[in-house]
Amino acid sequence: MIKAGIIGGAGYTGGETLRLLLHHPEAEIAFVQSESQAGKKVYDTHHDCYGTTELIFQNELGDADVLFLCKGHGESKKFLENNKINQKTKIIDLSTDFRHKSNSSHTNLEFVYGLPELNKEKIKKANAIANPGCFATCIQLALLPLAQNKRLDSHIHVTATTGSTGAGQSLTETSHFSWRSNNQSAYKILEHQHEKEILESITQLQSSFTKQLIFVPQRGAFTRGIYSVLHINDKHDLDEIKFLYKQFYKTHPFVHLAPFDVDVKQVVNTNNCFLNIYQQKDHLVIVSAIDNMIKGAAGQAIQNMNLMFNLNETTGLNLKPSTY
Repeated sequence: MIKAGIIGGAGYTGGETLRLLLHHPEAEIAFVQSESQAGKKVYDTHHDCYGTTELIFQNELGDADVLFLCKGHGESKKFLENNKINQKTKIIDLSTDFRHKSNSSHTNLEFVYGLPELNKEKIKKANAIANPGCFATCIQLALLPLAQNKRLDSHIHVTATTGSTGAGQSLTETSHFSWRSNNQSAYKILEHQHEKEILESITQLQSSFTKQLIFVPQRGAFTRGIYSVLHINDKHDLDEIKFLYKQFYKTHPFVHLAPFDVDVKQVVNTNNCFLNIYQQKDHLVIVSAIDNMIKGAAGQAIQNMNLMFNLNETTGLNLKPSTY
């Protein structure tokens, strides 16, 4: 059994990682760390875990084969600087701290960007993973087959809407129910932090790409999920384009080109990404949907753990969507 430790287990991402690991057939939770909840039972914070686990939050570190860093952005780097980690322990960081090429090295660690559909073979050999951002995952999965075939030669326009869990557990005006319910808004227009990692992945496959990524993120009046709509130019036949997607993802079990219109409820509570593609003349529209807490965070982290420990990448991730 893989012994897993969770750092920052009281938040949304830490809690989701905890839930998945509790039911993982090849892993056991060695400890769950939380500074704010130390000494309390896990179910005192995550009430849905009552009857499932008697784990207690602790502030000190224990022995683990893999550490999931589920702290806030900027905190993972501080954690690694302030704590001595066994060199044999693998690290999966769910923050932004090590996602970019310019900050992927830290002391004796080299972080691999953990998008399995892009870097599966590198992930299998890695000791440290930078888990991708949620928006970045949803948008990249809509673009990778085109980049692989050097077909991105226009600006990419993206509008993507995320659920309130994407804002984290700390209460803010824009995550408060009274503000978010029956409301929609855009934020960080043309300057979202995930743009850089999206462009780095595109140019990893298509170094000649020099066009703009024009990204408008939005807040939706729902809790989980991301729904992205991308517009690009492509004059090729739609059936040919769909064939490229099916070929690219045929060895990737969680990404599916759907034969129907895609919506968020189809993927919520799963590690899936559903895609669909539409065309009018030379204008291409790609729709992509994921659960931001699973494929966009904790599920993808578990998928990376599976690859790092030579398990089938779907282990512990055959989840039921909550369609209704």
